[in-house]
Formats: sequence, C-alpha cells, structure tokens
Amino acid sequence: MMKMHKIIIILLLFLPGILSAQKAKKEIRKGNREYYNDQFNDAELHYREALEKDPESKKAIYNLGNSMYKQEQFEPAITKYESLVNSKESDNVSSEYFYNLGNSYFKTQKLEKSIEAYKECLRMNPSDADAKHNLFLAQKMLQQQQNQQQQQNQQQDKNQEDQENKEDQNKNQDKDQQQKEEQQNQKPQNMDGQISKEDAERLLEALEQDEKDVMKKVQEEKARIRKVPVEKDW
Repeated sequence: MMKMHKIIIILLLFLPGILSAQKAKKEIRKGNREYYNDQFNDAELHYREALEKDPESKKAIYNLGNSMYKQEQFEPAITKYESLVNSKESDNVSSEYFYNLGNSYFKTQKLEKSIEAYKECLRMNPSDADAKHNLFLAQKMLQQQQNQQQQQNQQQDKNQEDQENKEDQNKNQDKDQQQKEEQQNQKPQNMDGQISKEDAERLLEALEQDEKDVMKKVQEEKARIRKVPVEKDW
C-alpha cells in the first residue's frame, strides 16, 4: 500500500509537466496547420503559446524560427536557430537547424557565417543537395564581394593618389605664380637710380666731350672778345 502511495505522489509531481507538454504539442499542431496554410503570423502565435507551456520544446523553437523566416524576420529567426545549434544536447541537433541557419545568414548577407552553417549541415548530412548548392552560391557571392571590395580599395587609393598629385601640381603652380609676381615687382637697376658700368662709362665720356666742347666755345668766345677793338676816349 505504501509503494502505491509513493507512485501516486511521483505521478502527481510529474503530472503538471506532462500536462504542459501535452498542451504545448497541441499548440504546435495548431501552429503547423496555420503554417502549411501560409498563415505564418498565426502560426507564430501558436508556437509562442507552446513555448509558454514548454520552454524547452525544440520543435516549438524550430517552428517558431521557421515562421519568422517566412515573414522575413531573419534576425529573430537566427536567434532561434542559434539557440538550437548551441544546445547542450548536441546529440539531438538536426542538420536542418544548420541548413535554415545558413539560409538566414545568407538572407542577411552574413556570407561567411552562412558558409560555415552549410558546411556543418553537410558534415551531418553529406547527401543534402540543397546545402551543397547554397554553399557553392554563398562562396561565389563572397568571392564577388571580396573582388568588388578590392577594386573599391584600389580605386580609392588611385583617387587619393590623383588628389595628392593635383594638390602638388597646384602648389607648384602657386609657387611659379608667386615667383613671377616677385620678379615683376622687382624694378630693374636703371629704373631705381642705378646704372650699369657700361652706361656710366658712356655717360662720363659724353660729359667729358660736352665739357671739351663748352671749353672750346668759351675759349673761342674769349678770343672773339679780345679781337673786338675797344673805343678810345678821345
């Protein structure tokens, strides 16, 4: 009689959890019906109800992630899939978790992460043709992005080099212009009272010749004066 009493107590202890799990499964089934009818928002609500009743339900988490993915809520979907693949119960992780995680990464342009997710999916299920195709596509797109980034970097370097050359050219032009202006502002020596040695010698020779001419004229004038007869005072 005591043993039966203990069994009843144990059943009573586990009964709430069993009932919650059953209710969660019921909500999951409702969500699945909505999901297959493309009513993804309604399906999401049922999956959330299921998780309230059984927070550890992997099916509810996975299906909730799928319903979010179908509504293009990729970041929230990633969160759900990541919680599944990072689960401590690694033996129960499905290759589908990694496949859908890879798709979500792909949709958000996280190509490196999507590649790793597809590879992990193929490690678990090497015959997954869709995973192989998506892996090839993600690798190809990543290579294209890297090539484009490299071209952009090269173009930026070229633009920077051209800009630096243009600045140097402008500096040289400004310097040349400044030198020209300085040369124009400098007066020639014969304009500020200074004359060249050759000009000074020629000027001196001209002055000496003029002086000789003047002296000659003076002498001639004096001579004429002397020849003029003076009048006598008779």
